[in-house]
Order: sequence, then C-alpha cells, then structure tokens
Amino acid sequence: MAEQGFGIDVGGSGIKGASVDLTTGALTSEIITIPTPQPATPAAVARTAADLVAQAGWTGPVGVTLPLVVTAGIARTAANVDSSWIGSDTHAVFGAALGGSAVTVLNDADAAGLAEDKFGAGSDVDGVVVLLTFGTGIGSAILFHGQLLPNTEFGHMQVDGMEAEHRAAASVRTKQQLSYKDWAAEVSRVLIAIENLLWPDLFVAGGGISADADQWLHLLTNRTPVVPAKLRNTAGIVGAAMAAETGIRP
Repeated sequence: MAEQGFGIDVGGSGIKGASVDLTTGALTSEIITIPTPQPATPAAVARTAADLVAQAGWTGPVGVTLPLVVTAGIARTAANVDSSWIGSDTHAVFGAALGGSAVTVLNDADAAGLAEDKFGAGSDVDGVVVLLTFGTGIGSAILFHGQLLPNTEFGHMQVDGMEAEHRAAASVRTKQQLSYKDWAAEVSRVLIAIENLLWPDLFVAGGGISADADQWLHLLTNRTPVVPAKLRNTAGIVGAAMAAETGIRP
C-alpha cells in the first residue's frame, strides 16, 4: 500500500485538493482551492482539477469526489454542478484531463464516510457506521467493517410522507428558523426511520452544523449513538485519496 495519496473534493463553489498520509489520514500538504468554474460542466471541472494537480506537483493516482451518484464510472445524478454531468463517463473525463493518470471518482458523502470510518469518528466502531451530512440536503454513507456500500441516498428517503432532507437538512432549520429542539425532533424522525431498516452501531453527523453538536445532539431521541464528525472539511479529500489507493470503482 502506498503511504501517500492525493484527493480532490469538488463542491459547488470551490474545488480543493491536497496530498494525504494514507496511514494516518493527515494532510501532508496545504489545501489548494480553486473556484469551481461556472457552468460546472465535466470538461471545465476536469480542467480545473488538472490545474490543481499540476500546482501541487502530484504525479500519482488521483481520487475525485463529486456531489453526484456514480455507478460503473457513469454519473447518474448532478447536484451543485451542471446537469450535463448526467450520463458522462467520469473516469474518462478526468483521465483525459490528467494525461492518463489513474483516476477514481466517487460520491462526496461516500468519500467522507470512508475517511470518518477509518480515521475519524467511526474508527473505534466495529460494525455498521452510517454517516449523514447535514447541509443544503442530507448526504449519506454506509460502512461495514470498513467496506463501503456506495451511493446511498437517505436524504431522499420518505419519512412520514416527506423526503428526509426536506424535513431535517440544516438548510431547513435556517429557512424555517427552527430552534435546535424542534430541528432535533425532525432529525430524530429521520434517524429512527433509518434504524428501523439497518440497526446501525453508530451515526456520524457531518456538515457545518456538526460544529454545533453540543447544541443539539443531546436532544435526539433515537436509540443509536450519534457523534459529530471529526475530520470536518478534510474528509472529502482524505476519502478521495483512500479510494484512489484502494481502486474503489462505484
């Protein structure tokens, strides 16, 4: 196993990347951030990613995380990037821009889940770990003994007649000016619905609102322990680098 990897995290406003120590999960370089091109088409994003890799001086395999579902290398959805991603061959797009370098592309929440499970909040748990990222929507990842089940979309799961993310995303709390108590009640409904399907051993709560975990975690009423994510804004980069090293191809 290589000791160093490189991960790129593509977001709606910025594309960031860094090299990663794959034995500890620590970044071994400064994070380079470049604004996401608009429109964020496959070709434009891939060119920007290639510029980032060149700035970093990296020459090995590259992992890329995107806000979309990827199966067999093909993008099936697109969120916060241009809709022209849908149906594109992500590995071919990035591979061409990077001059034939080995590229692994995966969903952003899946990458964060890989990182948190191995190096973060889930590292001491031997069982089923579910990561939920609370932001504009709700992203999700499931891991069992370190193995990823890719492309879960719990944010779109129906909970009492409403999509989970329309009920409990962090953006809902902001838009509806909900108290932490009222928002936590909605989060609990989502967690209980997932528990009824999976019986996980741990939930990891990610997204910006995880920084305020002391304001709301104790208000949850579900049965499974819930802990805040530890890696925060580096999780996507670390998980992408891990995926590139292991050759995960969702």
